[in-house]
Amino acid sequence: MRAYQAVLPEMNKHNATLVAISPELPDNSLSFQEKNELGFEVLSDVGNNVARDFGLVFTLDDAAVEVFKNSFNLILPEKNGVDSWELPIPATYVIDQDRAIALAFVEPDYTKRVEPDALLETLAAL
Repeated sequence: MRAYQAVLPEMNKHNATLVAISPELPDNSLSFQEKNELGFEVLSDVGNNVARDFGLVFTLDDAAVEVFKNSFNLILPEKNGVDSWELPIPATYVIDQDRAIALAFVEPDYTKRVEPDALLETLAAL
């Protein structure tokens, strides 16, 4: 998110709007936005409805649930406000004004994200 924050001024030059979408409750999303000093909105998708529409939702298996609970001290149902252990697959989209997807980056490995330069190149081409 910080890498995207760093290129936000250039994105704005292309009249682009950057938003992040999180399955967390609104207070948690706002806290994340403030903690990381992000100049773009972090919206809440409680229940993963938007992620589900994009086909990005998966359910953690029992082993992963135990890791979240015991290693990360993270209880998803509490953090996300729904009684499930579902998460969205991380994805980044550039959607043009005609609602066409100009760039789609979907990667199950949450440590891999689309490079900010790729976003800027896509925006410049629109």
